[in-house]
Amino acid sequence: MTAVADDLWRPSSGCDDDCLPQAGEVPTVPVARRVLRLVAAAGMVVAGVGLVLLLPVLPTRERQAAVRGWARATTRAFGVRLVIRGRLPRRRALLVANHVSWLDVLAVLAVAPTRMVAKREIRSWPVVGLLAAAAGTVFVDRARPRALPDTVGRVADALRAGRSVAVFPEGTTWCAGDGAADCRPGGGFRPATFQAAIDAGSPVVPLRLAYRCAATGSATTATAFLGADTLLRSVARVVAAREIVVSVTITAALHPARDADRRLLARAAESAVHLTPAPGARTRLRAVPTPTPAVPVPAAAGRELDLAA
Repeated sequence: MTAVADDLWRPSSGCDDDCLPQAGEVPTVPVARRVLRLVAAAGMVVAGVGLVLLLPVLPTRERQAAVRGWARATTRAFGVRLVIRGRLPRRRALLVANHVSWLDVLAVLAVAPTRMVAKREIRSWPVVGLLAAAAGTVFVDRARPRALPDTVGRVADALRAGRSVAVFPEGTTWCAGDGAADCRPGGGFRPATFQAAIDAGSPVVPLRLAYRCAATGSATTATAFLGADTLLRSVARVVAAREIVVSVTITAALHPARDADRRLLARAAESAVHLTPAPGARTRLRAVPTPTPAVPVPAAAGRELDLAA
């Protein structure tokens, strides 16, 4: 996507088709396996519809386990392996992550069954919109900037009610390729939703998402979902790739003071995600270290996942 002027609701990246891997750059699987992966993924999406009907009657712990298990199995159905590093705090938190792909949502849900913040357009997507609404997604109407305080209020209410909420504060996807700093959305992490964490007295947990091809041992942009891309084209690239791994690194939680500046809080979280120095180092917040062992997540037993192996 060609870069255009950013605004609060419609940030853009500097990505275009040149950010995607060239033909032959990422090893692929045979066509038959691609078809099996698609069948497995479609089966998991259908299973998700059934899960939507079941969730309201499940106790909280079982509901969270069901969502986490579904997200992990769906990720594997697409042929993507999940690796988790670190641990989440036990209490509810605002989870913030960089944004590369539609797979990011599955990766975050596989770590923490949480409410998501997403653009309103997703609500009208077939099946996916139904799943998102049933999971309690907070939909953002980017055509109505005046709705921002209401959105922040709903996120704060969810945090006060004991629900974790996840947001991608870059506001758009980008390739996150090596040496692609110029592709990062202008303006960095949008600070608005960080106010919800301050208002609710909730910690902020930055999550670092990274995609690599284990077959080549290097980072890959095969999973990137860019502005000029179509979902079908992106899905086809993912199911064709061999040995894609998504790692989710849970960094130290940030505990903002009641009078914390949301902009400085956003910069600190962005620094943790992108491993860059944070401006305004004397922010009124405290980081609590968490252990970061690598925890490969095995696929659950089942025919759908056998098809995706």
